[in-house]
Amino acid sequence: MEMTGRTRVVVVGNGMVGYKFCEKLLARSAAFDVTVFGEEPRPAYDRVHLSSFFEGKSADDLSMAPLSWYAENGITLYLSDPVVDIDREAKTVRSHHGVVVPYDYLVLATGSGAFVPAIPGVEKEGVFVYRTLEDLNLIRYYARGARKGAVIGGGLLGLEAAKALLDLGLEETHVIEFAPRLMPRQIDQAGSDILKHKLESLGLQIHLSKNTQEIAGDDAIRRMDFVDGSHLDVDLLVISAGIKPRDEIAKLSGLEVGSRGGIVVNDRLQTSDRSIFAIGECALAHHMIYGLVAPGYEMAEVVAANLCGGDKTFLPFDMSTKLKLIGVDVASFGDPFTNDCRTIIYEDTAKGVYKRMNVSTDGRHLLGGILVGDADQYNMLLQTVKNLTVLPPDPEDLMLGSRGGSADTGTGVMSLPDEALICSCEAVTKGAICHEAGENNITTFEGIKKCTGAGSGCGGCVPMVKDIIQGVQKQKGMYVRNTVCEHFSYTRQELFDLVKIRGIRTYDEALSAYGEGDGCEVCKPVVSSILASLWNDMILEKGNAVAQDSNDRFLANIQRGGTYSVVPRIPGGEITPEKLIVLGQVAQKYGLYTKITGGQRIDLFGAHVSDLPVIWEELIAAGFESGHAYGKALRTVKSCVGSTWCRFGLHDSVSFAIEIEDRYKGIRAPHKLKGGVSGCIRECAEAQSKDFGVIATEKGWNLYVCGNGGSKPKHAQLLAADIDDRTLIRYLDRFLMFYIKTADPLTRTATWLDKMDGGMAYLKSVVVEDSLGIGAELEAEMEQLIGQYKCEWKEVVETPELRKRFVHFVNAPEKKDPEVRFESLRGQIKAEDWNRVG
Repeated sequence: MEMTGRTRVVVVGNGMVGYKFCEKLLARSAAFDVTVFGEEPRPAYDRVHLSSFFEGKSADDLSMAPLSWYAENGITLYLSDPVVDIDREAKTVRSHHGVVVPYDYLVLATGSGAFVPAIPGVEKEGVFVYRTLEDLNLIRYYARGARKGAVIGGGLLGLEAAKALLDLGLEETHVIEFAPRLMPRQIDQAGSDILKHKLESLGLQIHLSKNTQEIAGDDAIRRMDFVDGSHLDVDLLVISAGIKPRDEIAKLSGLEVGSRGGIVVNDRLQTSDRSIFAIGECALAHHMIYGLVAPGYEMAEVVAANLCGGDKTFLPFDMSTKLKLIGVDVASFGDPFTNDCRTIIYEDTAKGVYKRMNVSTDGRHLLGGILVGDADQYNMLLQTVKNLTVLPPDPEDLMLGSRGGSADTGTGVMSLPDEALICSCEAVTKGAICHEAGENNITTFEGIKKCTGAGSGCGGCVPMVKDIIQGVQKQKGMYVRNTVCEHFSYTRQELFDLVKIRGIRTYDEALSAYGEGDGCEVCKPVVSSILASLWNDMILEKGNAVAQDSNDRFLANIQRGGTYSVVPRIPGGEITPEKLIVLGQVAQKYGLYTKITGGQRIDLFGAHVSDLPVIWEELIAAGFESGHAYGKALRTVKSCVGSTWCRFGLHDSVSFAIEIEDRYKGIRAPHKLKGGVSGCIRECAEAQSKDFGVIATEKGWNLYVCGNGGSKPKHAQLLAADIDDRTLIRYLDRFLMFYIKTADPLTRTATWLDKMDGGMAYLKSVVVEDSLGIGAELEAEMEQLIGQYKCEWKEVVETPELRKRFVHFVNAPEKKDPEVRFESLRGQIKAEDWNRVG
């Protein structure tokens, strides 16, 4: 296949795979004249992250390369001009606009289109597909006048489309799935049940085993009628029920296609015409359409190599995948459904986590599995499957983490063979990453991404790439710096100190002084957290609002259906009858659902954005203040009734819990904080499962720290025993400020301690023994934060400019939502679904 002179290559299709083929071909050789025809009006863009368009990303953000890239690489690009005819004898193609181009080799990368079921009424106004940026623009425009939306399809694409409707703020979003479970090709029934509950908690309404009979309405959709006789009122519908290969041009030119679609190719990806190749979702390889980006990129690599004289074949491709669907991790790897195996299952319906491992019958090898709700171990599990790694005596540790302490993930990554494929999208091995990090001293993820391409596709390999970089650095005896992101080349601790020294008060100032570029969704909340931890300013002032996490922007947690929860502070769980009456009256007045939380507070659910300030106003008038349930801050200090009422109580745990909560309320940290005070060793306040816990003894108090109830629960460890009230407060001041100053972003206290050199012995030396000589400084910094406290709800209520933010639409501030009625879900959920953990 080796050519002399310049070879003419025409590429039909300018999607991700077509673009990647051009990139790979020209990286190998300059001996090609390349012409590309694209159907869409813009150059190739990232379809994998298409939903981020509704999160504020622009078409330019999603672009894989600007127009200038094609010109600089000598590629002739025709946009909005699909190929309509292939003359195989003359070896020419003709486009819609009449452009005729000869070829020596033709590469069909026409991708796929949306599969649209033959449902009566599918042509009505308000019915869309979800494939291109143009589709998304149409959906966004139409959604402005819509209230209730639905998506046909509960697979990967359907759930992405459902996320888009949630982001658009529709009052109701429904998912209609023909199969009896969500994502039937990736997860089993138990995993689907967990995923369903998670998605419902976010506001989606899931309808399984539903077959749409008709889309009803005059000119526009108004209702969906189902075969079972039920119906659903909707005014916007997105069809995302699968894909169909775009093989029309292949059929017209007489190329062989599959009985169910797709251009038939051999192992070298040649069609029935040896001068024509097909790659990506239009190609039928090994009797299969590969609907992921990674195999598409591998196809591009195979054809590029062969056109340059190689002899490469496309092998059956592993379809393992890890995605974050609407904030929920979902992954499957290896063979997730095999029955010829031993199965290890962990299920926690309360936290929405399901994990399954399929182990060979002899117990030696991992065959595959499923992860829902927590997919942190995905990369290592996948590599364990691919490399036929012999399993340890307790294989469940691979998916649960070592129960004896935190697992050293860096060691695990570095134990993989050099040929282990870390980035499937770009076929980058562990050895290639180690070479760049070790021999060429590339020590940042962005640097590795630039020189190898690792992490530039779906992004699922990013955590493992970073672990390998750190592993190489440790092997070389280098100090490993865990920088915030590519925009700030500092660790959180370094940035914390720099911001403090310079007295920086806004994200823009921090970016200007110590960062580069425009920032991202990683560094914005991190810097916002640092600013709040340093100065305790009102987080919505000084232009910081746009840099906050979504919950912080509205000082409330977003709940299902796009409403918010209101959680006033109730220190120690102590509340007067008068305040209880006010909470009941407010809930009744605004139609809110009420629940007593595990932290001894009362949560009011279902508040609309425009109602938040008026609800807060009424609560503030009754003596309440913000409970910071939305922030990475102190949530609660739980208390038993202590010596006031309990015959076993040794000290007044209620008063002490109230004092502690009032002292630290509003203080921002790298992660949320919870505390507890128990009046005796019976531990009714569960103090040892908190970030800090206090237990009464006959001689005073015991102080425990660094426990929590996260996805991997940890018991707190004893920091100091039999100390008095004032000493305990002093140690708590030091402990909390040391954590705030040194922890990585979104790191809970238990994880922070696990990663600390010296562990509890070192922490005790710093906090109790003041080995670093910073005890007085930490105490002074805490006093400064305490002195800056202001109730954020009250600040919004009393500040007109801040209050203006709390409207649904800037041009319609008086718009009110229809009445919302809440019904208990408890009767609709089986008891065993809540209790089945094991």
